Amino acid sequence: MQKHPDLPKAFADLGIEVRFLKALRKVEFVEPSDIQTSMIPPALEGRDILGQARTGTGKTAAFGLPILQRMDPAGRMQAICLAPTRELAVQVASEIKRLSEFAGLHVVPVYGGQKIATQLHALGRKPHFVVGTPGRVMDMMQRRALDISHVRFVVLDEVDRMLDIGFRDDIRHILSHVKSEHQTIFVSATFNEEITRLAKRYMNDPVEINVSRDRLTVDEVKQSYVSCESFDKFRVLRLIIEQENPPVTIVFCNTKAMARKLAKKLYDAGIEAKEIHGDLVQAKRDRVMDQFRKHHIKVLVATDLAARGIDVSLISHIINYDIPPDPEVYVHRVGRTARMGAEGTAITFVTKEEGKELTNVEMLINREVEERKVPDFVPRPPREEVIEKKAPPPVSRLKAPVSAQDGPDAPKLPRKTIGSRFRTSRRRRL
Repeated sequence: MQKHPDLPKAFADLGIEVRFLKALRKVEFVEPSDIQTSMIPPALEGRDILGQARTGTGKTAAFGLPILQRMDPAGRMQAICLAPTRELAVQVASEIKRLSEFAGLHVVPVYGGQKIATQLHALGRKPHFVVGTPGRVMDMMQRRALDISHVRFVVLDEVDRMLDIGFRDDIRHILSHVKSEHQTIFVSATFNEEITRLAKRYMNDPVEINVSRDRLTVDEVKQSYVSCESFDKFRVLRLIIEQENPPVTIVFCNTKAMARKLAKKLYDAGIEAKEIHGDLVQAKRDRVMDQFRKHHIKVLVATDLAARGIDVSLISHIINYDIPPDPEVYVHRVGRTARMGAEGTAITFVTKEEGKELTNVEMLINREVEERKVPDFVPRPPREEVIEKKAPPPVSRLKAPVSAQDGPDAPKLPRKTIGSRFRTSRRRRL
């Protein structure tokens, strides 16, 4: 084989061909990550794989490279990859496209929020590789625009998240329509009993790969928490942004309403911030993500579901404006920074009522989260309850003032009605 000294040799040693090595060189991939080193060889052999690795360690290339290399450019519709969110589907499809640039393979993402006609046209061009969310994939199957019965490769990306948000039945429905012999790969940051049961049903003697080393958050992330009351969170956030001036930051909120409110407050305070959550139309979500990837937005205020799949380089800070009730969600949030060995900072705001949530996080990651003191931040005293005096009830303009003659023994006067004159009301005849 002809030698190419300028191509990434470490990937070549794993069995990756020149046409993909060129793409790796272009995206500046030099050394494979642990999950790539462990997953690529058995995937090239056609083995079913259960791959577990921390967020941000290069799982997409770990399954994408061997699948792309085993695909036939002369064939059509050979691989399907399911992802839990629109953003992750777009991100995976974009990565697969970059890796297949010199291989003559066509990749198409399908997801909710985009025009059906646009995706029908893309599928009509007979792609080799389709990446999509379960709901839209099922929709395209029902429209007979997508036939997966003869695919050779099936991937479930972030399978734990797909199960968490209720795609169990959709996944089973989709997998049951694959009739040909195929390779199945599950990749995720965490695995549980439900994923294991799913693997036993749809996989054949899978290779189990776990490179997480029981550390759910990378060492390069500097994790800390700030103790503050809810009404002080915004002041703390402004001080951190002003003092540290992070180049790219994601601020996580637990609800869409809080994400909207916080993004507006930051913008009104002169901080370039945008929101991303499930209520935004897909076109706006795409614009926000494009601006964020190009670093035109310094602060992205996001909910967990919308942020799944955000893979932006040089995210320096993750700020948990609201600590998540589920500690595994904390792991996924923190994993947005310190990607591929870079350094990152994660700061969590914790109120006095949320000590239990912080303890659960520490137990899960087997690591103590240190308290952080923010310079110039002086906590305000709790707000005092203001007891308002009850105002006297308004006096009706139609009622006469109460007199001594009024009472239970006062004579009954006929009921009045409003008209040109005050006339006695008349009972309706039955």
